[in-house]
Amino acid sequence: MKQLDYPPVWLVAFMALAYALDRFAPNFGLGIALGNWASPLGKVLFGAGLVLTAMAVWQFSRAKTTLIPHQPPNALITSGIFAYSRNPIYLADVLMLSGVILFWGAVLALPLVPLFAIVIRKRFIDGEEKRLEDAFPTEFQAYYSTTRRWI
Repeated sequence: MKQLDYPPVWLVAFMALAYALDRFAPNFGLGIALGNWASPLGKVLFGAGLVLTAMAVWQFSRAKTTLIPHQPPNALITSGIFAYSRNPIYLADVLMLSGVILFWGAVLALPLVPLFAIVIRKRFIDGEEKRLEDAFPTEFQAYYSTTRRWI
């Protein structure tokens, strides 16, 4: 199971759950409540998530540090997109999940978004921030105090 404990796996699982809710749970006509704006907004959010991920991955590559959770970092990235969010990839995951839910009009799946954020924080973010603090105590404290976790 440890081989499957990666954020993209959790994202796909939550997307599959959202799809199942949309497909098999009665929504009592709630999808209509979202109106015509939901699908285009969903596409924009999903696309923004992809762009944000690409930007963060590029910065990880430039800094020559690992993208893999639960591994010790080689660098503390505080510039670029990381100057606005300590966790831009996880923010991107939340945007992509929100995007697919809106695109599908899966109103009953909307509560999955905050649930996903909680799972990601507990499974990954808390430990990653602890490893960064251990590896770069002074720099991380300064970064932590000036940069928000999400946005």
